[in-house]
Amino acid sequence: MKFDTIDKKPNIWNVAALSAAAALVVTVLVLTSGRKHIMAISIILDVYIACAIAMLISAFFKQLRYNPYSYNVIYYFGFSLFAFCVLSFSAVLTVRILKDPGFFSIEKILTLLSGASRNFLMLSAFFIIPFSITLAVSNVVLIKKEGLRPINILGIFLGFFLIGGLVFIRLYDDSFFIGPEVLGRRELTMSLVTSFYLYFVCMMMGAIAAGHIAAFHEPDPDKDILIILGYTLKDGKMSETVLKARADRAIEFRKKQLRETGKDLIFITSGGKGSGEEISESRWMKNYLLSQGISEDIIVEEDQSTTTHENMIYSKEKIREIDPSAKVAFSTSNYHVFRSGLYARREKIRAVGMGAGTEWYFWPNASVRELGGILIEHRLKQVLILLGIIAFNIILIQLAYMAGLAGI
Repeated sequence: MKFDTIDKKPNIWNVAALSAAAALVVTVLVLTSGRKHIMAISIILDVYIACAIAMLISAFFKQLRYNPYSYNVIYYFGFSLFAFCVLSFSAVLTVRILKDPGFFSIEKILTLLSGASRNFLMLSAFFIIPFSITLAVSNVVLIKKEGLRPINILGIFLGFFLIGGLVFIRLYDDSFFIGPEVLGRRELTMSLVTSFYLYFVCMMMGAIAAGHIAAFHEPDPDKDILIILGYTLKDGKMSETVLKARADRAIEFRKKQLRETGKDLIFITSGGKGSGEEISESRWMKNYLLSQGISEDIIVEEDQSTTTHENMIYSKEKIREIDPSAKVAFSTSNYHVFRSGLYARREKIRAVGMGAGTEWYFWPNASVRELGGILIEHRLKQVLILLGIIAFNIILIQLAYMAGLAGI
C-alpha cells in the first residue's frame, strides 16, 4: 500500500451516528414490546457491530493512505480486533436464541455482552503469553549484552503485568460470592480491571501492528532529501552499530533510487553532540558516509538536535534551505519509524520512513519504550478513551440489572 495518497483525513463520526441509531431502535423495541422482539434485537446488534467493524477497517486503511504515522492507526486496528470478538459472541448468541428463543431475555443478552471484554482478554492469551515470554527472553539476552539497567528490564515487568492480569481476571471471575451487595462490588471491580486491561491490550496490539507496517514499508524511489536520524553515542559498541545500520539503510535506498529512476538525493545527517561524546552524531554519520564513497557535496549536517523531535525541527530548517517543496524520507531503526513519523508530521514534514535492521533481542524492549512514549505524549486522550470504556461497561451492567428488575 502507498502512503500519502489522499489529502482528506478519515473520521469515524459515522460509527457514532450508527451507534446512536442502533441504541435508539433497540430502546424503542425493548420499551414497546419487551421480550417479544428479542430475536430482532439480537439481529440488529449483530448488523450494527458488523457495520461498525467495516467502518473501522475502512478508516484504518484510509488513515494509512492519509497519514500512516497517526495515533488513529493504533486505535482503529486495536479496537477492530475487539469488535471482531464481540461480533463473534453476539452471532453465537443469535444462533442460540434462534434455537431456543424462550430461554433468553434482555437481561441475559446484556449480561453476556458485558462479558465480551473478559472473553476477548481470555482469547488474547494466545497472543499475550508467547509475547510475554519473548519479552522476558529478549530482556535476559539484552542484560547479558549490555548489563543490568532499569531500562533493560522493561519487557520483563510488562510480561509479568500482562500474564498477571490474565490470571487475576480468570481467578477473580471464578471466585464464589454470596449476596447481591457483594455481587455488585464484584461486577464493578471486574468492570474497572477489564476496562483498563482491555484498553492496554488493544493499544498494545494496535501499536505493534502500526509499528510493523511503518518499519517494513518501502518509500517510493522519488525522494529529494533523506534524513538519517542520530542515536545517542556512548562508549558502547551498540550505539555505533545502530548509527551504522541507519546510514547503511539510507545508502541502500539511494542506490535503489539511482538504479530505478536515475534520481539522486541529498543526505541530512541529524544528531547533536551529547555529554561525553567526542564528536556529534551528525559528524560521525557524515564520516561514515564519506568512507562509503558518498560525495561530500550531497551531505548536509544538522548537529543541534538531541531528541527525535528536535531531529525533525532542525532538519526542517535544512530542508527549507535546500528545497521547501522537496520530497523527503528518513532512515531510523525499525522499531523507531512510527514514532519518528509522528514527530515529522507534527512539524508538517510529510516524510516517509524506512527501517534499519536491529538485533532481535533489542527490538522487543525498544518497542515497549516506544509504546510508553506514545501513550504518555497524549495522556489526556488516553484517559478519555479509558473512561469511555469504563463507562460503557458499567452502563451495560446497569442496564442488565434494570432489565432483570423489570423481568424482561
